[in-house]
Amino acid sequence: MNIALVMIGSVAALLLGYRWYGRFIARSVGVDETQPTPATTVNDGIDYVPTKPMILFGHHYASIAAAGPIVGPTLALYYGVVPTWLWIVFGVIFIGAVHDFSVLFVSARENGKSIAEVARKTLGKRGFVFFISFALLLGILVTAAFLDLAARALTSEYTLEGLHMTSEQTLIRTEIKPDGQHYAKLGGIASTSVVIITMFSPLIGYLLYKRSAGVLAMSALAIVISVASVLVGFEFPVTFDPRLWMLILSVYMIIAARVPVWIILQPRDFINVHFLYAGLLAMITGIIASGINGVVIQAPAFNLTGDALRALGLAWPFLFVTIACGACSGAHCLIASGTTSKQLSSEKHALPIGYGGMLLEAVLGLCVTLCIVGGLGFIEYEAIVWPQAGGEFLPGNAPLAFALAVGKTLFNGFSIPPLYGTLFGILILEGFVITTIDTLIRLERYLFEELWEALLPTVPAFLKSRTFNSLLAVALMMILAFSNAYQTIWPIFGSANQLLAALALIAVTAWFVQKGKKAWFTALPAAFMVLTTLVSLGLLLERYLSDRHWLLASTDVLLIVLAVGVVILTFRYFYSLRGRLASEGL
Repeated sequence: MNIALVMIGSVAALLLGYRWYGRFIARSVGVDETQPTPATTVNDGIDYVPTKPMILFGHHYASIAAAGPIVGPTLALYYGVVPTWLWIVFGVIFIGAVHDFSVLFVSARENGKSIAEVARKTLGKRGFVFFISFALLLGILVTAAFLDLAARALTSEYTLEGLHMTSEQTLIRTEIKPDGQHYAKLGGIASTSVVIITMFSPLIGYLLYKRSAGVLAMSALAIVISVASVLVGFEFPVTFDPRLWMLILSVYMIIAARVPVWIILQPRDFINVHFLYAGLLAMITGIIASGINGVVIQAPAFNLTGDALRALGLAWPFLFVTIACGACSGAHCLIASGTTSKQLSSEKHALPIGYGGMLLEAVLGLCVTLCIVGGLGFIEYEAIVWPQAGGEFLPGNAPLAFALAVGKTLFNGFSIPPLYGTLFGILILEGFVITTIDTLIRLERYLFEELWEALLPTVPAFLKSRTFNSLLAVALMMILAFSNAYQTIWPIFGSANQLLAALALIAVTAWFVQKGKKAWFTALPAAFMVLTTLVSLGLLLERYLSDRHWLLASTDVLLIVLAVGVVILTFRYFYSLRGRLASEGL
């Protein structure tokens, strides 16, 4: 099938979902633009900051999108195009976007409290502790997987031949490998760009939030900084060992989580989101142009036997948890209730930011899928993402496969040299990944602070320290990241991620019922996600025990215990609520 037709049809389906289903849910929960938001009532200048909707949308989208809708569909494509497409489109309309919007709305109504604090109101202290512990475990898994992905992207290399370049070129630095081929240091350019953008973030933050500079003027400056960072990268590529990059990024995360959001987090997101919007537009137009030029899907519709099942596991439940963020993501509830709800200047912005932001993330997942099956092709995809030797799977490089797919799609559509499109792909991925790690480390800091208050009658001063809790979040991320590659962490991350989404849907369902609002549109997805993800965790536990991955096996058991605890408390809550309503004759 022509990839342009699939792209246009998919976007049309998502727009219809927003127009009809999204607005229906907004009406059902009672969105009220006259309702004051916590950003306006608290406004402490640190975490609670009223933010212009376009800037907040950019921050929220950059934070939620990350590597999930890139790496997830890239890995899951091994099952075939049709299963991947179906779960992204219908999963996001009826589950993922509903989850994001509902959590954002409820958190805003609860004065910017985290989803764990919302759970406390309905499920009690034990429910709160279970929920917050689960959220912390997920945050650690996400940041560990993304830290490894970031290091891989920043050190990516590819043959000059594959980029349609000769060894006589002088545009990009290269290295000759033992196989005699010249490899372009794509990651070195991205590394320099990351460093420069981070250095200029405080300036953008100062101008935006302290000098009230105009958004358009700051966008122009952000674009200049982004372009200049890449040009400097061609001349001075930064090349470090992946492990050293992981260490450098970890130190940076401690600083970023400690300082006010307007200094690094928000302005860095503001700069990066221009890359991300441009990348998304480039992929959409590249896919359509490629389709006009005759490019069709070069991958099987279904691939549910043999190597795919051996690599990933049974299609149900592992298709759903592998795609993860492209259709539904529990990590989004941490962002929506942790930072976004504290910056929402009006309740009317909850639908476009919460529901609309998740639909745009699904568009990214669809673009990734179509770039790979149209530009890269299934044979090259399999060689890069799922390489084998002697019948055993070797570590793959999903970030590189995505970047190459972008490069070849832009070449097929607009005859842009593959080098530029491939480099653009790496910059897109890196912008998403680091932004999300930034946000989640800060959120883990919040969650640790809330956990200590719940567990201890008197919290010691050092446990209240932003520095200590930031250090703790980063240390746990490093332990897991340095001992496991992203492909090892991804299945349990995906399972935990979608299970947290189910638990968040349970919490908001209880809140809606308590307020006398409709709740079937959150209750039904919660039930499906609980069943799917608990089955996946059970199957993963068997795999980890067999492979002697003791740390991941222990994490798996803890996730199951916490999830079952929340489900039991939920049943008790609804049973007692039913009894109370019956006694009142309702």
